[in-house]
Amino acid sequence: MNPLSNKVANYTESQNLLFDFVSRGIVTLDPQSLGIEEGIHAEIYEKEKTLFDEKTPISCANIPEILSVIRSPGVVAACNQLVGENWAIVPYAHATPFLSGPRDQHWHKDDNGPYNQRRHRHHQAIQIEMLYYPGEVREDMGPTATIPYSQYWTFNHEENHDNFAGADHLDFGYVINGMQNTVVSGPDSKYTTEEIVARRTKHDVRMRQAIENTGWPLVTSYEASPLRAGSVVLYSHNLFHRGNHRRDDWQTWKNNPRFMWRFWLYRTTHPQQASTSARFEMPAKDEVMDLDIGDATEDVKAIWRHQFDWIRFGEMPGISADESDRGEASRLFDQIQSTGDAGEPLRVGAAYRLAALEDGTLAAEYLGKALVSERENVRRAALYGLIACGGEAVGTLLDAASSSRKWVRRVAISGLGDIGVLSTDVLNGLEKCLLRDESRYVRSAAAISLGCIVRRALGRGEGVEFVSQAVSLLLDSLKLEKNRLGMDRAQGRSIKFVRPTDESDVCEGIGIDYGIDRFQPIRSVVRENVLWSMVVICTNGNERLDEMKDPVVEMLTAIVRSEENVFCVGLAIDALQRLSRCYPELEQTVWSLIDSLPLRSWESLVCSGFDLKKVGEFES
Repeated sequence: MNPLSNKVANYTESQNLLFDFVSRGIVTLDPQSLGIEEGIHAEIYEKEKTLFDEKTPISCANIPEILSVIRSPGVVAACNQLVGENWAIVPYAHATPFLSGPRDQHWHKDDNGPYNQRRHRHHQAIQIEMLYYPGEVREDMGPTATIPYSQYWTFNHEENHDNFAGADHLDFGYVINGMQNTVVSGPDSKYTTEEIVARRTKHDVRMRQAIENTGWPLVTSYEASPLRAGSVVLYSHNLFHRGNHRRDDWQTWKNNPRFMWRFWLYRTTHPQQASTSARFEMPAKDEVMDLDIGDATEDVKAIWRHQFDWIRFGEMPGISADESDRGEASRLFDQIQSTGDAGEPLRVGAAYRLAALEDGTLAAEYLGKALVSERENVRRAALYGLIACGGEAVGTLLDAASSSRKWVRRVAISGLGDIGVLSTDVLNGLEKCLLRDESRYVRSAAAISLGCIVRRALGRGEGVEFVSQAVSLLLDSLKLEKNRLGMDRAQGRSIKFVRPTDESDVCEGIGIDYGIDRFQPIRSVVRENVLWSMVVICTNGNERLDEMKDPVVEMLTAIVRSEENVFCVGLAIDALQRLSRCYPELEQTVWSLIDSLPLRSWESLVCSGFDLKKVGEFES
């Protein structure tokens, strides 16, 4: 390998991790901070290169050393700060290989369900992505390109077919007109070497213009490089990013590939009292980006401040009373009506500032009006504002959950998941949406929300007497919901161009064929979301689950043994593994089930407590 340039990426200091994440949306861990032997990265790289050259499928099964990186002290400590202890990894979610090469991806936010499945995008630190680079990454090797400070802004998707699939796209025209399929570098490129190296190709120009045209504050392109071998990048699941073309000599690519592993992490525990003494303090400059942020607007700061406190406490403990008059609330309500994509920061910022008013009832009143707007981008902003209001907004969201308009029900039920407390009223609202709503999107939102509410109930000790009832609803849903052929296969088109149908108003994801008879290319967004919630609930298992333990184990075991949807199987075995930590008598059953699987997602299992030293016993 060629040596790195003298410039080395600014790795994140542990004391800056929280602020950098909630503001910039991306942090980088120095391989020296991981707490493992650095020689392991070269071992992983060489194994991966050999397997890739042999055209052998690559996973944690044949490179188990990657599991030591995932569970390294430095990675675990950083992720614990961001998504809480006992975090989970989405199973079977295409962890590797990701190579840089001659093409550019378009800017996009990843689908937040496996393989292009659409879900509610939490502003809270519920989901993050982990990127791991076993080899060094020079600036000309096609480093991952990102748009820091973009994670809180997005585009409509409910009736915008550009974004119907799980990912949100910036400049989808880049895909439609075929630029994504055109090589930028390499032997078949139509660009000169000088244009490629100087970033003057039409592709480079278009990528920059796409960012500039948003009109959003602080956004600019940032390439995660140069990186030492073994670097780990953590970023918000809502951050715009893309794959990037290489700018070095294409004749060196085969012998010097740039590999990347990607893992999707999600929260299973509710934030407790902060284990760090970090306080929200605004630096004048982002040194990594070489960007002045001290003059960020109050709209932007309100979001950062709220998320910084939530990630530590799960609440908004200190509320400003500077904007507590009705006149200010009226002005902010008008600001939420701002139009156009460039108005997204104005809308969302106004919603958070409303939530920060001293009079929470007044804030919920105005945000409740915005929640029933005919415009999706206004409803979206209002939703995040109501979530930031906390308990004051539960009544508003409960009322909206019974709306005759499915899009209002969908956002309301998603909001309840983020702030609701287990109670008879909340469970009644969730039951109606989960089991009887005609909209699959609404049912899927209710499935996720139940897990979030139970997570918070068990973490805070509030409403725990309703946990068994909540679990029973999830089991009832699994008895009702069916898998279907992946939408891309059913419609005979790329997942990026699938459309809603009479059966499904939400993108359920790609039908994956792993070449194993046991698993079929079928999906169900509701079933998968229910099982996602079961992973969360089983992580927090205590005596409150005793009453439901047997039916839960029976259902999850049946899924692992016979389900043909690989994602359902992966989530079910993860949930059982976590439950066995509370009920040790389940351990042998879980081991037997793992042994029976023709394909195993070790990255999720080691995070749920499976001894990584025993992986070899199953894969030998």
